[in-house]
Amino acid sequence: MGKTIIEKILASHSAKYDVKPGDIVDIEIDVRAARDFGGANVVKNIRDNNLTIVDPDKTFFTFDTNPTGSDQKYAVNQQICRQFAREYGIKVYDIDNGIGTHTMIHEGLVYSGRTAITTDSHANILGAVGAFGQGMGDKDIAAAWANGMIWFKTPKSIKLIFKGKRPEKVTAKDIVLNLLEKFGANTLLGYSVEFYGEAIDELTLDERITIASMGTEMGAITLMFPPSEQILKYSEERAGHKIEPIFADKDAEYDQEISLDISKFTPKVSLPGAPHDTQNIDKLDKIKIDSAFLGSCTNGRIEDLRTAAAILKGRQVAPGVVFKIVPSTNEVWEQALEDGLLQIFKNAGALFSNAGCAGCAAGQVGQNGPGEITISTGNRNFPGKQGKGEVYLASPPVVAASAVAGYITTPENIPDEPLLFDTNYAPAPKRKTEKDKAINEKKTVVEGRVWFIERDNIDTDMIFHNRYLSITDPEEMGQYAFDNLEGYEKFASQSEPGDIVVTGKNFGSGSSRQQAVDCFKVLGIQAIIAESFGAIYERNAINAAMPILAYDDISKLDLSTGDRVKVNFETGLMENLTKNKQTQIKPFSEVQMEIYQRGGLF
Repeated sequence: MGKTIIEKILASHSAKYDVKPGDIVDIEIDVRAARDFGGANVVKNIRDNNLTIVDPDKTFFTFDTNPTGSDQKYAVNQQICRQFAREYGIKVYDIDNGIGTHTMIHEGLVYSGRTAITTDSHANILGAVGAFGQGMGDKDIAAAWANGMIWFKTPKSIKLIFKGKRPEKVTAKDIVLNLLEKFGANTLLGYSVEFYGEAIDELTLDERITIASMGTEMGAITLMFPPSEQILKYSEERAGHKIEPIFADKDAEYDQEISLDISKFTPKVSLPGAPHDTQNIDKLDKIKIDSAFLGSCTNGRIEDLRTAAAILKGRQVAPGVVFKIVPSTNEVWEQALEDGLLQIFKNAGALFSNAGCAGCAAGQVGQNGPGEITISTGNRNFPGKQGKGEVYLASPPVVAASAVAGYITTPENIPDEPLLFDTNYAPAPKRKTEKDKAINEKKTVVEGRVWFIERDNIDTDMIFHNRYLSITDPEEMGQYAFDNLEGYEKFASQSEPGDIVVTGKNFGSGSSRQQAVDCFKVLGIQAIIAESFGAIYERNAINAAMPILAYDDISKLDLSTGDRVKVNFETGLMENLTKNKQTQIKPFSEVQMEIYQRGGLF
């Protein structure tokens, strides 16, 4: 009995001459990679288990989830990986490179018959060139780095035969959305799916990548494309040598053979929440969008960018709509520059980023906020995946056309004038609030337990670190107060409402972040007393009605953490009740008292 593509690849990489569905085999991995997402965990597994790297030449890091290095946690992980790579001589495709799976194809590391694993769940994208790629967890990756092999259960195979001619306006993205509509998220679960037919043979590399990338969303192990002459020639040029491609035997045994009429495929849009919940685009009403996104491992190729540029040329992105474009690799970025696409995008009002995974990994441009409606070429629109808004999935021409129109539409239906946001604004009449009622009711004498922090220059990063700056709800801020101040990382959990902080010079120096004030208010800290304050911090605290007072000398108080003190905001009298000592500090100014009694600037 003949063999399928996946069976041949696994057999050629194992000690067995013959494998069949259900067999668990140890297979040699040709390309073993870890991303900045998960890479540091791979390193930890290697070190914690006293492992080593069996073949550094087949081992790689690819930094694509946070290619800007803008997130400190990712920056830490990336540096852990870099240092490990230097130690073992491992090649790093760093933040200037782009998506790792695409890089494997560009660099000629993978091609028909090869095996590759990485910490990317979309590694099955490598089926686009007839290779076996799998996303795996950090323990599997560490084992492969140490042993060169991993175990794998041979999957059953399904053969899809595409008949008919592809409609002119049906893109590769539409093909995969039509497949998702038919098969859903689990009909192909655990299968290796092979693609055949004249329409498949005509697919370019970029189109194959688009389709293969969404095998994960169908639950498939891989979507496998037998390489055409064009694909094989490309792979040989990139690899620098002749390649013996792997094809299924004519008498290969498939679990199912399914014929599909591609001529009946239509342009689709995935509705928010599930990639397989699709709708014909002509059935949608004018859905107003806030943002558009072109990129990801599914549609960040040069063909996708050229398609978008052809639509944007001589047009403008609709007012109020943000159009974010992210190429898949630096090679694509450079080709876009050479083709003049960057100027077209810039003239149209789009944002063009460096290469990477973008919004899918939350480490680059492409995320959205609550209530935001996004049209995206990404592969996933699960709740929260690309942000807290709603995400529709569509093809590059639909995304570009929608960015211009201001609502979801197709290129041939772009209106002469975009759909604008309703900007009518009628301020509500001002009502008396509880804050108003509280005027003149605030205490001007407070008493509480002291936190005596004898340090100067405690800056806003020590008070409220910049990794939390995305937090806008004050109720969430208190838990992070001082968690970056050495020795006081547990301040938030150990402090009590009514406590008073006493510290040294230049408290609150640094940035203008209001959170560095609000975090103390949430915890119920009654006052902050310092020898001096950073200028911006002082204003922020006064305007927020957070009591702050300065002193020239408080040595007379003989303060220790835990002492109870009383502070009079009007007179500046400060007493150490525990040790029966007192001194004079600077009282509230007239303006500070007025704002304090009013409950804040507003």
